[in-house]
Amino acid sequence: MASVSALRTLSAPCHTARLRLARSSTLTISPTSSSASYLLLSHNNHNRPAVDGMRYLSTLPPRVGRRIAHQLMTKAPYSTAAEQPASGSGTKFVYNIAASYVGKGRPFNPSTHVFHFNPYHRVSKPGKKAKSARPESGQDAFFVSRVGNKPGEVALGVADGVGGWMDSGVDPADFSHAFCDYMAAAAYENDKQPTKIAAAAANGPQAPAGGDGNNSGNAPLTARSLMQKGYEAVCHDPTIKAGGSTAVVGLLDESGTMEVANLGDSGFVILRLNGVHTASEPQTHAFNTPFQLSVVPPSMLLRAATFGGGLLIDQPRDADVTRHKLKHGDVVIFGSDGLWDNLFNQDILRLVSSTMQKLGAWKGTDAGVQVAEDLTPFTKLDSDDKPIFTLQSFIATHIVSAAKSASMNAKLDGPFAKEVKKYYPQDAWHGGKEDDICVVVVLVSEEPADMAAPKPRL
Repeated sequence: MASVSALRTLSAPCHTARLRLARSSTLTISPTSSSASYLLLSHNNHNRPAVDGMRYLSTLPPRVGRRIAHQLMTKAPYSTAAEQPASGSGTKFVYNIAASYVGKGRPFNPSTHVFHFNPYHRVSKPGKKAKSARPESGQDAFFVSRVGNKPGEVALGVADGVGGWMDSGVDPADFSHAFCDYMAAAAYENDKQPTKIAAAAANGPQAPAGGDGNNSGNAPLTARSLMQKGYEAVCHDPTIKAGGSTAVVGLLDESGTMEVANLGDSGFVILRLNGVHTASEPQTHAFNTPFQLSVVPPSMLLRAATFGGGLLIDQPRDADVTRHKLKHGDVVIFGSDGLWDNLFNQDILRLVSSTMQKLGAWKGTDAGVQVAEDLTPFTKLDSDDKPIFTLQSFIATHIVSAAKSASMNAKLDGPFAKEVKKYYPQDAWHGGKEDDICVVVVLVSEEPADMAAPKPRL
């Protein structure tokens, strides 16, 4: 079967296929280093990390901690609010987004390993970038972009380069970073057609979208078709000779509808009022062998066709597509497997819930936990070019801090360790799994439609 698949792929325009490559060829555990000593984790009754937002602030230098707390409570003029409200609605949905990341084996600095999304900033056209210009996220990559000229609609995603390609002398980061750059550009330049994912949602949350993933003609942009656009661009990029990555891509429109296409073991979770509302399921062919998009050199395809081998093909059409109706106060988290291999969903929920309640975004009442009516004091970007701190960026760096610490803990078993025991009960694996970690956080707020629109800042 592998030979037939390989021969079939040779006729494809860009010779794309997927190799059955594990994420790493060796399993190693590194003890917690002193460089991570600033990460304070408490433990609940289940011996899992539960990070307290105020305690985290106390670990930072006093001046920095006070500045973060002050800026979280300061309003400023930028948001992802659409210039026109949804038809027939008295409110509009606003997406406040930040990302955080850290490369494997590198110390994490929450003040620099962070990205603040501003929908009015331009997305540069993909090109041959120096590796030094990339975020320090290792083989993980991410993107966030407004869709076309509508700042109220947002596209975002995370791609995790497949480490097994290193055995063939290929840098997996080349594929994942270029892939995200192309998707960001495709979303930003999507001026002709609306996303229309809210209309598609009428067919049900599991309904397929975009056919085989192509977005030709006048077809509206979907999460799957955006993944297809980025993949085709990488396939035709002469600088990308080989490589592969997983991908999770989301589109969020001004009506509060989110569509997600997920391929592989990156994923997302929706947190709503102290609960895990929705969580994605990973796609894998075997243990530690996720679905992935790949560019495979013709010589490798021919060798597999001649001698056989574990050659499999995954395409954007294989991605799981789901649609979700978001609510005011939801926290949506997209992440690479460096997050999901080290923290359980309940760990992330406890961390986010603690932060949201400590800072007042979620409030305990006699009727239970409620969302603060106005989230703008926590979410708005600063109006100048100074470093900015928002609730969404605080949550993003907080999650990466916890995942980084858990990945270096050689004693406390995380999700990956439990999976190892499931498939290889004789294996002595304990602790976390060191890896690149990338997280994108979306804090959803619903605001009055008559709120003044911010001025573009190009």
